[in-house]
Amino acid sequence: MKNLQHIVDSMAINIADAMSASQPNTELQLSDEARTKVQACRTYLDDRLSKRDDLLYGINTGFGSLCNVKVEKDEYSEHQKNLVISHACGLGEEIPVHIARLIFYLKVKNLSFGYSGARLSLLDHMISIFNKQITPVIYEFGSLGASGDLAPLAHLGLTLLGMGKSTYQGDNKQTKEIFENTDLKGIDLSAKEGLALLNGTQFSLAYATWSAHQSQKMLKVANMIAAMSARAFECSQEPFHHLIHQIRPHKGQIAVAKSMKEWLGAELTNKKSVQDPYSFRCVPQVHGATSIALDHVIDVVETELNATTDNPNIFPEEDKVLTGGNFHAQPLALVLDYLAIAIAELGNISERRAYQLINGDRDLPPFLIANAGKNSGYMIAQYAAASVVSKNKQLCTPASVDSIVSSKGQEDHVSMAANAATKTYRVVNNVWRVLGVEFLIACQAMDFRDDIDPDSRLGKMHQSFRKEVSFMEQDRELHLDMKAAEKFLRNIDDAIL
Repeated sequence: MKNLQHIVDSMAINIADAMSASQPNTELQLSDEARTKVQACRTYLDDRLSKRDDLLYGINTGFGSLCNVKVEKDEYSEHQKNLVISHACGLGEEIPVHIARLIFYLKVKNLSFGYSGARLSLLDHMISIFNKQITPVIYEFGSLGASGDLAPLAHLGLTLLGMGKSTYQGDNKQTKEIFENTDLKGIDLSAKEGLALLNGTQFSLAYATWSAHQSQKMLKVANMIAAMSARAFECSQEPFHHLIHQIRPHKGQIAVAKSMKEWLGAELTNKKSVQDPYSFRCVPQVHGATSIALDHVIDVVETELNATTDNPNIFPEEDKVLTGGNFHAQPLALVLDYLAIAIAELGNISERRAYQLINGDRDLPPFLIANAGKNSGYMIAQYAAASVVSKNKQLCTPASVDSIVSSKGQEDHVSMAANAATKTYRVVNNVWRVLGVEFLIACQAMDFRDDIDPDSRLGKMHQSFRKEVSFMEQDRELHLDMKAAEKFLRNIDDAIL
């Protein structure tokens, strides 16, 4: 299969673009416009360094609290190399390859804006490595979310130097060994380039991008499952009537109510009670609030995707090299915490619907199984979902309210965005698992209703899943069913939703 081409230029990208560009079958190409901007910035920086003796942070000075220590011109290359090596202090587990590849792409994109002073040869080197499917091995811990995601991005930098470890053809190997087999060589860095690589929010941003992208689909899936559970529990459709939501016109609430009606369609359910439990009746309000939160998260993430986040920033036309704090990831830290909470709520209410369905109410058998007592049915599937929901509550403790002083007091407030990012990633994956349990239980409950229209949207979804997982007539290993349900949900064609 021919690889897809992604042009890296100054055009604004969105979350879907970033996800597409980082796929294994995608190759990057730097546009002529980007090449011109990058070259102009570098030419300006080289000219300034050759003609002036003013101190420029991290370019001809030390880093952090060593910002007033001058570095001589013949030491620039070693200075930048030492920065990368010394900051490669990652701890913990290796991050997923798909996230590391997204980080790699986002760093290329960031440098291509032409405010960082990187040479064209560095970007060409990065793109060559990226296009050969070589991905830096990066570790979970090491960033405080200010001064950039320093330790994680330093491990990316090691790969460019031909050092450290990288993933290639499914194996983790020494980068030096991979380069020997792919006709690549490590690059010597020039002034500012090590700092340009390490400063930036690309670690936190990659996780935020992935989590927001997953959450967009997850919300649609959660609406579908809620509708299926409501149908199986024979709930009233009254709570989804548009008149209710017109008088409390939150955008997300209105959209979710509309989605519920569309899924339920002509499947008019019977009222078994004057009012249904909140986990059914308040789906528009709860899922809708998550939708509103997600809209805000997407706005912040997509702004960051199109921003320059290293330091200092170079403005050739204005003849300025300005030191500031665009590397501070507070905007991402806050929305990552917000996203974790908002998505966890989809899991919280999902588990409650699953619980209602196994209770033996509304003419459904206890635990949705024949001969309950001899069989336990879906009893422990709900336990498993509850355990995941509880774990998410622990993970939703905000990281962004924390800060710790580092670098001899120079970096006295940090965002902790990287910790917010990795825990949000876990929350998102956990909610997929919880939704899988509800979906499995809802499909089982649907089988006990003899008035389901097989040609309705819900009927077709139910029948499609039954091709993967059969009705449970007696106890069996539900772990396998739950995994199959999660996989089914993740792989639903977006067009169906």
